[in-house]
Amino acid sequence: MASTVPSTATDDEPTEETALQTARRQLERAAAHLDVDPGVIERLRHPNQVHRVSVPLERDDGSTAVYTGYRAQHDSVRGPYKGGLRFHPGVTEAECIGLSMWMTWKCAVMDLPFGGGKGGIVVDPKDLSTDEKERLTRRFAEELRPFIGPTKDIPAPDMGTDAQTMAWFMDAYSMQEGETTPGVVTGKPPVVGGSEGRDTAPGRSVAIIAREAIDYLGWDIEDTTVAVQGFGSVGAPAARLLNDEGATVVAVSDVNGGIYDPDGLDTHDVPTHEEEPEAVMKYDAPRKLSNEELLELDVDVLIPAAVGNVLTAENARDVQADLIVEGANGPTTSAADELFEAREIPVVPDILANAGGVTVSYFEWLQDLNHRSWSLERVHDELETEMLRAWTAVRERVEEHDATWRDAAYMVALERVSEAHEHRGLWP
Repeated sequence: MASTVPSTATDDEPTEETALQTARRQLERAAAHLDVDPGVIERLRHPNQVHRVSVPLERDDGSTAVYTGYRAQHDSVRGPYKGGLRFHPGVTEAECIGLSMWMTWKCAVMDLPFGGGKGGIVVDPKDLSTDEKERLTRRFAEELRPFIGPTKDIPAPDMGTDAQTMAWFMDAYSMQEGETTPGVVTGKPPVVGGSEGRDTAPGRSVAIIAREAIDYLGWDIEDTTVAVQGFGSVGAPAARLLNDEGATVVAVSDVNGGIYDPDGLDTHDVPTHEEEPEAVMKYDAPRKLSNEELLELDVDVLIPAAVGNVLTAENARDVQADLIVEGANGPTTSAADELFEAREIPVVPDILANAGGVTVSYFEWLQDLNHRSWSLERVHDELETEMLRAWTAVRERVEEHDATWRDAAYMVALERVSEAHEHRGLWP
């Protein structure tokens, strides 16, 4: 039931900016700082391919439902496509394309031998039983099988999916291929070829980059206050690691709202979404607040680590943080970015800050290809090294070009991708 279709997304301005529009605007801003072939820029504005598939599912009651799935493959000039698969009712073709573009830049910023991919199914996973989710995942793997593989396109978990989802996906692919192929996906449980430390890697990298940014600004981390929107797989590890480094985490939130303590929260005591879903608001704290209120707290560091498009033209003027470190993908719209730039509030972008996930996915891929697992200590050490290397490359562009952190990160990424395109050339 698979079909390859061209992108139908446009740059017409909607009420809410799409991921694709944001990604294209950021590409054009970075290109303006560099001497890059306009033909390469034009190629990078479009995905190489977008696959749309119908995914039939037999429900537990015996009825049949058909869901729509996508896999956007943006650019493979530096290596196989890499990026998550999400199960969410808001999945769209344009979103997948935009997020696949971000994955291209993220891999390039980290200097990983991958290009960008992204996909998902338009479904609310909360409406599925565990058995239904497994059947849907296995059928999705079969529909995408012609387009993926360890040297073609390597999916990973995302919103609504997890390590178990990747294990089902890998098993379905392997059964059809006739051999166990752990390298077809990353983010699996370690017992079936996953990497230690993969689940907390995005949050760990956010904490590493936040720590470096705090030091770069000349602050003492022990005098630094932090608010984290989203206490899940990214926000919780980031908050806890910053807490361990000496920062005072004064607010965290989940989908229902947040908690605030000006004296600091014990983030190791607050349950994460994985430990107890939607439990943050049940925690005893001096003040409860909404997710919107959390974004406007008077803190040193704000980490939006939940969903995209939460920092907008409507609330950017009310943000009181002195530094923003993006944990989620695309939490800041272009309009908000411009306002933060005018207010001289540095924004460290997602393609650098949360790149720990794809970096440890790269480590996992290497482990699978070499049939040799790494210890958790080695994963953490290697991640620290790679994050500091990327941080240094971006910081140098900030200083050389007097650029924003986002523009600097895109410059690093675009230089690497465009150079690869120029060397490989254009197939006639």
